[in-house]
Amino acid sequence: MATTYAPDRTVEFTEDEARPKRWMTPALIALPALVILLAGFQRRWMSDDALIYVRTVRQILAGNGPVFNPGERAEASTGTLWQWLLAGAGVFGADLTQAAVYGGLLLTAAGFALAALGCLRLYGSSSALPLGAPVLLALPPVWDFATSGLETGLATCWLAGGWLLLITRPASVWTSVVFGLGPLVRPDLGLVSAVFLGAQWLLVRPRRRHALAGLGAALALPGAYEIFRAGYYGHLVPLPAVTKEASQSLWGRGLGYLQDFAGPYLLWVPVLFVLAAVLPVRDRGRVPLVPVLAPVLAGALCWAYVIKVGGDFMHGRMLLPGLFLMLLPLFLVPANRATALASVGVAVWAAVCASVLRIDYEGRVGPGGIADERGVYVAQNADPHPLHHTFAGAAWQARYGKAARTAEPPALLLPGPVRLAGGTPTVTGFYPVLGHNGSSIPLDGAALDPIGLAYPLAAHSERVAGGRVGHDKKLPEAWVIADRGAGELPAKVDPSAVEAARRALRCGALAELREATSAPLTTRRFLANLTGAFQRTAFRYPTDPAQAVRELCPQG
Repeated sequence: MATTYAPDRTVEFTEDEARPKRWMTPALIALPALVILLAGFQRRWMSDDALIYVRTVRQILAGNGPVFNPGERAEASTGTLWQWLLAGAGVFGADLTQAAVYGGLLLTAAGFALAALGCLRLYGSSSALPLGAPVLLALPPVWDFATSGLETGLATCWLAGGWLLLITRPASVWTSVVFGLGPLVRPDLGLVSAVFLGAQWLLVRPRRRHALAGLGAALALPGAYEIFRAGYYGHLVPLPAVTKEASQSLWGRGLGYLQDFAGPYLLWVPVLFVLAAVLPVRDRGRVPLVPVLAPVLAGALCWAYVIKVGGDFMHGRMLLPGLFLMLLPLFLVPANRATALASVGVAVWAAVCASVLRIDYEGRVGPGGIADERGVYVAQNADPHPLHHTFAGAAWQARYGKAARTAEPPALLLPGPVRLAGGTPTVTGFYPVLGHNGSSIPLDGAALDPIGLAYPLAAHSERVAGGRVGHDKKLPEAWVIADRGAGELPAKVDPSAVEAARRALRCGALAELREATSAPLTTRRFLANLTGAFQRTAFRYPTDPAQAVRELCPQG
């Protein structure tokens, strides 16, 4: 006899009931992974945001530390664990771009395989049908972000692997360790860590001493890194979370982001089929509810958070982890009449979706500021698989790249590009496309952006009303000239604004921000960064230099 657990009881099955047929198991596990592997490879590409990781890793390998620019401690990488995995690949001489693209693809495929294995272990059925898997495999954004060079593949693998451990090893302390990695995979996945740890407690019901030990194991790595982050960078979160105001609420914009994802693909259709398969089920005693409900709850919370903060500028991207979670317990389902009919309905929808349904702004930025990010870079590089960006199809991007690569230090490059004398003996580029900027500016130079993904001065500025989601910080050029420039000003820049910005940079919290990120990292500086991290992370200032002087400088 084989046994499976339930929160309050053990249910027994015969050996034949508890296990899938041996010949079916490898096929059921491998098929979803193979499909996403092929679909992702056909759509392989490198996003500009992934190039942000690449520059940071290059700085690590060059001995400059986990920074985007030498001399300024800014955490530009949102996915901490992904950054260090790429650094590990770089130590062995891997091409960082290829490691990001193909490593992400392999991790995505592994995540799909682990999801299928988790369902087989959970239900112990002698036969299974794909129900949730085709929903994911039919969606073009899933194909796109199977690569992209971002941390999405790692997140997919971690989500599925964590869920499998919840099913198979709930009492293990190493399961707690894996659950605790969520904030290091991506900060918002801390929500998933919390849900999975709660589910683990419900399944095991450990004594207080063991519960505290498991919690300590889960918090050890993210807690240690948080102390390092606060002391080294002077912030509680990565800089992109500051610039994108991850603590604010933009529900209306977030609902628009959800509609932009769900509407074009008619996602309500497979939802109806899934509900038709799940709701009539009466004999639920065979399946432990905690591992079924935990990923659904975690996915719903992920969606609620994404909607709350206003969504993202990449079509579908930020909703994919939540969708994957909610479909995890339905990835494969036990075969019966209801699930068979639902699987056929989902399969028909999937065929239509994969072949016909598309967004109406393919290859460009949509009217709401949400982009078909892969399509944009395919067009701008005139390449169906843009891994190393040449911008053969975007002359303005190519011009800036050439200017940045050929500039003689000291120089400050503004969009256009406009060249000014630099205030430091290096090349500084101030350009909104940060990955491209970081790829073009030498490692010993400074690649800055007005949005603030890697520039603390811009990240802490106030939002611009009506700006594009994820890009609604726009630091005026007067500030970067005051910070990094010298010599004659461009005609379009007001000298009085530059002078006011220079004055504001010497005042109050703005001066302290510069000290926290640029002063030599002594023990005293580390402790000052650590104790002031909360206030510093919350600090914002107006982008109008004159107003900033009035607010920050004691004499007004």
